Amino acid sequence: MKRVRCPKCDNYITFDETKYQSGQSLVFECQECGKQFGIRIGVSKLRATQKEDNPEENANKNGYGSIIVIENVFHYKQVIPLQFGENIIGRYMKGSGVNTPIETNDPSIDITHCVITVKKDKHGKLQYILRDGPSYTGTFVDNEILGDRERRILEDGALFTIGATSVILRTADSVE
Repeated sequence: MKRVRCPKCDNYITFDETKYQSGQSLVFECQECGKQFGIRIGVSKLRATQKEDNPEENANKNGYGSIIVIENVFHYKQVIPLQFGENIIGRYMKGSGVNTPIETNDPSIDITHCVITVKKDKHGKLQYILRDGPSYTGTFVDNEILGDRERRILEDGALFTIGATSVILRTADSVE
């Protein structure tokens, strides 16, 4: 499955690219805003910038680990590097100020859903602390919802859920 983004509203449209031949032109109509736009199946000029090609490539580019996002509806995987300090995680939207955006069609993910703070503990080791945004649908760790002021220290491989999307933490130690 491939996804294309509407040039007007940034909504994603998913389609099965195996049903079409290279060089074939397709026309889509966005269900959100009604914009019609076309694409051509084949090699993109922007191929080097596409996240789908090799998502693990930049997994630890900042040296602070990453999160692996698996959108449960479409099984679309994203690997997003973390930075030192607050990583505000939420749905991608132009100009939102979210520094760790997830490109998703999941309506249950808020624009600022949760925050992972990467900091050093008293021994100088990196520590990953998760808190809810606050969000409308909550942030779940081990099938338990985080309270309004609750903070949870996460270890490598920790699984948490935001909306209908699963997120796995990969610490800097695990991705080197």
